[in-house]
Amino acid sequence: MPTVADVVQWVEREFPPHLAESWDAVGLVCGRPEAPVRRVVVTVDVTEEVVAFALDSGADFILAHHPLLLTGVHSVSATDFKGRILHRLIESGCALMSAHTNADAADPGVSDALACAVGLTLVRPMRAYPQPTHDKVVVFVPDSHMNEVLESMADAGAGVMGSYDRCAYWVQGEGTFRPLAGADPYLGEIGRVETVSERRLEMLSPRNRTEAVVEAMLAAHPYEVPALDVIELVAGESTCGLGRIGALADPCTLLEFATLVSQRLPATAQGVRVAGDVNRQIRTVAVCAGSGDSLLELATASGADVYLTADLKHHRVSDHVAQGGCAVVDVAHWASEFPWCDQVAQALRVALTSGDDSVSVDVARIVTDPWDRQLRSGP
Repeated sequence: MPTVADVVQWVEREFPPHLAESWDAVGLVCGRPEAPVRRVVVTVDVTEEVVAFALDSGADFILAHHPLLLTGVHSVSATDFKGRILHRLIESGCALMSAHTNADAADPGVSDALACAVGLTLVRPMRAYPQPTHDKVVVFVPDSHMNEVLESMADAGAGVMGSYDRCAYWVQGEGTFRPLAGADPYLGEIGRVETVSERRLEMLSPRNRTEAVVEAMLAAHPYEVPALDVIELVAGESTCGLGRIGALADPCTLLEFATLVSQRLPATAQGVRVAGDVNRQIRTVAVCAGSGDSLLELATASGADVYLTADLKHHRVSDHVAQGGCAVVDVAHWASEFPWCDQVAQALRVALTSGDDSVSVDVARIVTDPWDRQLRSGP
């Protein structure tokens, strides 16, 4: 049976914490790492209604998008709703974890789920993050110590590629050397040329781990002076980043696209707001789940015909449209992020199923959008 620690490990692999913004608060909020997990509930927001649903369904782990404790607190007493939530979760033995801006930027992430919901293809980040800088560490190892050196380097952080670790490449060859006076060779004799069966071992290392990787390799290597290279690799753009941009399989008008959005996303009191010529032809679509105000100009610069997001402000949209920017479709914040819940729930079901053991994963379909009613003004 998977544990809380197992679920946390999966979440952090899919949504690496280093992708989170500096102001964010992501990760495990409460829960014992060794506790078993039989049922997970995925939600956008952690509200008392969502917690009641989760506990009534027997959940022992809640994965939320929005952090419950985004800002600092000095008390978690049960005198306010956040304190009551934490007390109830702890007393019920239910863990809570959030994946917020790290899930926004990950591939696939929250905006990918929104892009998929409205039928986009050829999706890429609007603002791609640079790939983490890496080095390639190359060392020549006698056959007898190949696995020992590889494991030591992997334990120090080398060889991680996506969802895989201990990734390495090696090729068989022969090395030659002659120990000189004062040497203390692992193999061979002073003054005599030796030929040894060796392997060229190559592993990628995050640049901030390279020093530790080299130290681990030297500690495991039998030679006094191993032959090694550290090669700096050029970082390109990654598939992680903010927002997404893609294409519709069949072009349509802005009004038709907005109608599609209203049909594909969950209903809210706000509904779908549209700015722009409703007869404009739409093919290229930019999306940003959640508050996407910061990417408004980038949407036009990226060649989008329309930008789908949430929480846009009056003056920003007014100026944007007046300056010839792309059309805009604004939906409720919660509605734009809800598709991620189904996406991550399905991935969790697959990841947490092993043999006869399986973990139930549910989505809290409670509408947590704070706006629950809209009245039209005027006669």
